Amino acid sequence: MFKLTHYSVIPEGSVFIYINFSENKSKMCGRFSLTTEEQRLNDFFKLAGGTEPYVPRYNGAPTQNLSVITAEEPLRLQNFRWGLIPSWTKEIPRSTPVINARAESLTEKPSFRQALKSRRCLVPADGFYEWVHTGKKQAFRFVMADDSPFAMAGLWEYWKGRGSDLIRSFAIITTGPNSLMEPIHNRMPVILNTKDYDEWLFSDEPENLDTLLTPYPSNKMRMYKVSEAVNSVKAEGPALITPLDETDLFSDGD
Repeated sequence: MFKLTHYSVIPEGSVFIYINFSENKSKMCGRFSLTTEEQRLNDFFKLAGGTEPYVPRYNGAPTQNLSVITAEEPLRLQNFRWGLIPSWTKEIPRSTPVINARAESLTEKPSFRQALKSRRCLVPADGFYEWVHTGKKQAFRFVMADDSPFAMAGLWEYWKGRGSDLIRSFAIITTGPNSLMEPIHNRMPVILNTKDYDEWLFSDEPENLDTLLTPYPSNKMRMYKVSEAVNSVKAEGPALITPLDETDLFSDGD
């Protein structure tokens, strides 16, 4: 296993290449997967199923309808639009969708304050993607060390414009990076510990939830390179999560 640093040596076939990962500190890319077999997913999250048929997603992207778990329906997956639309806005913003919410400023932003109080959600996943630029756009997939599913902390809202259908949407909360993510990006999604799922969904004291919004332990995660096909939001299928090289698996050595 290899621990990445800002200047890291990574084996590429029979040669070694040096990559300066610290240069890739752009806006966090928004893409994740949920491909876990349905029964295993139901068992892990203690679900009775979903409000719609379960479809594995290998490349979930902003503005798509993706799975969440809410306090309103804690036993079922629901599909909400990724890209939070505040309930008070008059129309769906045409600008870049609000897919992330910074943990450090949730109470300061009007778009997030009410959702933090009463509309928190779990966003089930089994991996998420980040990119570095090394002459080309290279995607890495981050997963749990034991390949289990996990839940990212989210906020959701409802919106209904004049003459429009009701839209439920969500954003994923981000925090600072752990030591596995830090060489790749300066933010990462908040991954909740399983023991904290109920507290995140049901707590009546949202002001005390900031202790949950911390970087997930890096020694419980790993990462690997995947095909450039994942760069396209239109791409789907198992090939997207296949390691480019089975020896190209990175984890934190801590």
